[in-house]
Amino acid sequence: MYNVLTLNKIATCGTSIFDTTKYTVSDSVENPDAILVRSAKMHDMEFSPNLLAIGRAGAGTNNIPVDKCAEQGICVFNTPGANANAVKEIVICGLLLSSRKVTEAIDWAKTLQGTEDVAKQVEKGKSQFVGPEISGKTLGIIGLGAIGRLVANAVIELGMKVIGTDPFLTEQGKAQLHASVKIVDTKEEVYKEADYITVHVPCNNDTKGFINADTIAQMKDGVRILNFARGELVNDIDIKEALSSGKVAKYVTDFPNGNTVGVENLIAIPHLGASTPESEDNCAVMAVNEIIEYIEKGNIINSVNLPNATLDAVGTKVCIIHKNIPDIVSKITSIFGNDGLNIENMVNKSKGDFAYTMLDINGEVPCNLVDKIQSNDNIIKVRVINK
Repeated sequence: MYNVLTLNKIATCGTSIFDTTKYTVSDSVENPDAILVRSAKMHDMEFSPNLLAIGRAGAGTNNIPVDKCAEQGICVFNTPGANANAVKEIVICGLLLSSRKVTEAIDWAKTLQGTEDVAKQVEKGKSQFVGPEISGKTLGIIGLGAIGRLVANAVIELGMKVIGTDPFLTEQGKAQLHASVKIVDTKEEVYKEADYITVHVPCNNDTKGFINADTIAQMKDGVRILNFARGELVNDIDIKEALSSGKVAKYVTDFPNGNTVGVENLIAIPHLGASTPESEDNCAVMAVNEIIEYIEKGNIINSVNLPNATLDAVGTKVCIIHKNIPDIVSKITSIFGNDGLNIENMVNKSKGDFAYTMLDINGEVPCNLVDKIQSNDNIIKVRVINK
């Protein structure tokens, strides 16, 4: 039996996929073989040696010590695209809120409760909430992944122009974009042209705080900025100063904190981007299927710390996580040859400092051979999966 620990509530349409004759799933199992998580913080957790995988039911993995997991041979998965439609819809909502002063108008209307001739006051007071239409304006999109592409195509249908950039955009991704989307090489080109800017990139050392005083200075006066990706992408102090000066007309963030709540012209939404039942279901199903595929077959799909790799084996499958260094694969394969075992098929993939090798072995793999492989200091974890 495999133990699966849930650190947050995971939709039952996902957890019910686990075969109960093979898996025990609960929020209290000990020594888990896999962990399912949404937003729970895991950086201070100690992981047992038998932990194989962590499935994040969502896209971002900032709450997981991804590098530490790779060093311990723990595969971390996320669910890219599973919540893309939910986020796309709230980005469109954010666009409209940033333009039409809707939140301010609603707050003002509430103050009219109990007063006389409310309808007359509404007609007299509505002019203070006038805001521009989005049709005909230019939306700049930084990050044209699953969410960015959906946003681009949707706002074009609403009459907007789109300029976007993404250094990792593939030809397949480009083909999914509306033909009128203008793709440029740099963020600076986006800053120069966009009336609205929405960011859809992961938060890492290269992107943290990239919306700051210097980059805001390159934008149009009165630009409206939307952040439904990660709060740390925007420098709080700099965005508040830009709002105060009027350089930025509105900032919409899905990640309020002590610096950003209650700030004029800052719309703070309490992290609702992926908070739909459809999104939670999609993420749960994808995360569970990724874990099952890895535990039972050794195949890696949508990992953030190890390379994606699949192999359909006809015999015994040996899965090895190791350092990405020269000659390591030949040392592994020679152990099998010296033991008289034939390698029918093999896959080797790498990602940064780490690599993953899967071998399809004709015959049984003895325990002492696994020990030989594991004795190399550059080998992190070895698993044997029998058909």
